[in-house]
Amino acid sequence: MDNAKLTPIEQYVIDKVREMRKEKGLSQRDIAYQMDIDQSFLAAVESPKGRAKYNLNHIMAFAKLFGCSPKDFLPDEILD
Repeated sequence: MDNAKLTPIEQYVIDKVREMRKEKGLSQRDIAYQMDIDQSFLAAVESPKGRAKYNLNHIMAFAKLFGCSPKDFLPDEILD
């Protein structure tokens, strides 16, 4: 599965995490260290050719790290 085959919700979450990470001035390495995950996983998720995706546990960890609600990573409306 490449990025063209990601579902709209999967792409939305990936884009939202990237956006928030950059707003906070954090690199993939910074996030990986703080979440105790491998940087290569984050790179694979953000890569246009990556197959990796975030799961609900990742979303909870991002919310804790960024000091926000897990809902902040989800759209307000249904995506087609």
